[in-house]
Amino acid sequence: MTAARVALVTGASRGIGRATACALAAAGHRVAVTYRSDAEAAKSVVADVEAAGGDAIAVACDVADPATVDAAVGEVEDRLGPVAVLVANAGVTADGLVARMTEDRWRSVLATDLDGAFWSIRRVVPGMMRARWGRIVTVSSVVALSGSGGQANYAAAKAGLIGLTRSLARELAPRAITCNVVAPGPIATEMVDALPEARRSEITAAVPLGRMGTAGEVAATVAFLASDAAAYTTGAVLPVDGGLGMGH
Repeated sequence: MTAARVALVTGASRGIGRATACALAAAGHRVAVTYRSDAEAAKSVVADVEAAGGDAIAVACDVADPATVDAAVGEVEDRLGPVAVLVANAGVTADGLVARMTEDRWRSVLATDLDGAFWSIRRVVPGMMRARWGRIVTVSSVVALSGSGGQANYAAAKAGLIGLTRSLARELAPRAITCNVVAPGPIATEMVDALPEARRSEITAAVPLGRMGTAGEVAATVAFLASDAAAYTTGAVLPVDGGLGMGH
């Protein structure tokens, strides 16, 4: 049985973040749901958690801004208590071929997907160190290791998360803080649903299991890594990709 603790999930208003917030709440955690712009979607996640008998709050946070991260985590601490579980999930895409990629497209993805995880982790780690317990899970991607044409910025940011997380795993292990990476493959989310049908079929055909995954399947893996049962797992990269990335 996993003890109830405070869990903070960034970018939790939809998709994998939303499913993760619900999964952690179902495990008994009090959950803080952060969002950048869609307050109504975040409130909907909180309502779902509360309807299931859980405890959750929604907090505005642009993870690319360290001052905003500091304020958001402070609000979570005031309302729920010290953060014991952090899921750095917030991410954006701005696809384009390198020859045509603008500085803004490059920087915006790195600022949210990689820098944002760092600011979030840096803010919660002192509390975890004092408690001598913590769980940090970063959400990367299968493209971090395999690459993806037209997504150099996204792949670089997601690959950076692996180096960041494994470095932290070594730093923080003496304080019983585990740091792991979940690397989803093609997941049926709003972002993927917006792709042309031909592109979705092409992606699905490349997956050995022959289908896209669900946000709930990723969330279940995150919930395991956040649990007491995962106390001896740190520095791991766990793929949830239907076999797409095997061999990397």
